[in-house]
Amino acid sequence: MQFQLTADFISNIEHLIAHEENDALRELLHEFHFADIAEILEELDSDEATYLIKLLESELTSEALMELDDDIREKILDRLSPKEIAKELEELDTDDAADIIAELDEDIQRKVIGKIKDEEHKADIVELLKYDEDTAGGLMAKELVQVKETWTVAGCVREMRRQAENVTRVHSIYVTDKAGKLKGRLSLKDLLTASEKSKISEIYIPKVDYVSVHTENEDVARIMQKYDLEAIPVVDDEGILVGRITIDDIVDFIKDEAEKDYQLAAGITQDVEADDSVWKLTKARLPWLMIGMLGGLGAASIISGFEAIFLTYPNLLLFVPLIQATAGNVGVQSSAIVVQGLANDTLKGNIVRRLLKEAVLALINGVSIAIVVIFISHFAFGTTITESISICIALIAVIILAALIGTFIPILLDKKGIDPAVATGPFITTSNDVFGILTYFLIAKLILGF
Repeated sequence: MQFQLTADFISNIEHLIAHEENDALRELLHEFHFADIAEILEELDSDEATYLIKLLESELTSEALMELDDDIREKILDRLSPKEIAKELEELDTDDAADIIAELDEDIQRKVIGKIKDEEHKADIVELLKYDEDTAGGLMAKELVQVKETWTVAGCVREMRRQAENVTRVHSIYVTDKAGKLKGRLSLKDLLTASEKSKISEIYIPKVDYVSVHTENEDVARIMQKYDLEAIPVVDDEGILVGRITIDDIVDFIKDEAEKDYQLAAGITQDVEADDSVWKLTKARLPWLMIGMLGGLGAASIISGFEAIFLTYPNLLLFVPLIQATAGNVGVQSSAIVVQGLANDTLKGNIVRRLLKEAVLALINGVSIAIVVIFISHFAFGTTITESISICIALIAVIILAALIGTFIPILLDKKGIDPAVATGPFITTSNDVFGILTYFLIAKLILGF
């Protein structure tokens, strides 16, 4: 049965902590999954959460720490000694341990690393800290099952048993030469059915997908998604097998990227949470709001330049919100599709052909909307036929322009190495507001002759 967190349960936990009823706490929580423990910790204050971390077994609490929000984990780690942090890290895979250490101040990092007793585990963590966090080297774990092509099947099985003790999940068995260079992978079925005296070189599969330590995380995710991999080996510049990346790490990366892109699309420039301070939230939101303000002032300036039109054709002013809203919506739709295609590496073909396709689509949508608008504007708002025609022609032009801008800008940003997700938010909306208003009045001036 799935764990359900209730207010009464949290109150009971808080009561037991307040009265230091340690045995009762251990009895209550010892069979809980680490994800449930993490959920409980997030409902407690920092001192209570730290109390539980110190009380429970590190096998449980170390994994729970990885599930916590970064800010909550930071507050707990600040209350733990270097020795206590090291104890938690010894229970984690090297990639997770390196992630936690990377969050600490440099002086604390050195103290924590010095307290890790397992020298091999310590060396692996230190090695991972050298890699850029946005590359396969920073994402990989050192734990894996590796066999030599020169071994016999019997010797291979013995060695695999020894290695598997330190590996949480055995997704794949990798084959290397004497120097450690990746040669291929080993099928468990082939291993079990082969003669014990057979050499691994006779039964391994030489075809294996892999990435370099310098491969960017987005490319790793793309490769694993394309080939439906649960894990992928990582090699260094000499082709030496140095680690592996598992599907759970990629899922976490994709989730983080999706959250970041969503915030960028909403006009938030930093990774923030609802519980962050007012100052941090302000810094994340204000820059794009300022850009939006400048865009609005620009649109107002354009309107003021055509103020003479309102004396003769006052009804044109009524449709300014329609022009702005339609331009913004079309631009966001177009850019969202392009950004998704860039993220999934499915955006293929010539950019001119892409723009032409969007222009045709925008023309169809624009004409469809214009047919509705021309009747509503004439019969509901009392505009003349000439005014209605000018409004609808301008609307079609604005929709085509907005679609082209929404398509071109993300592609341009991607070419320049800028996250194209930034184009789907206020950037596109603001630019289309300005260009939409300008186009609207220029076409109206051309048709109505004012």
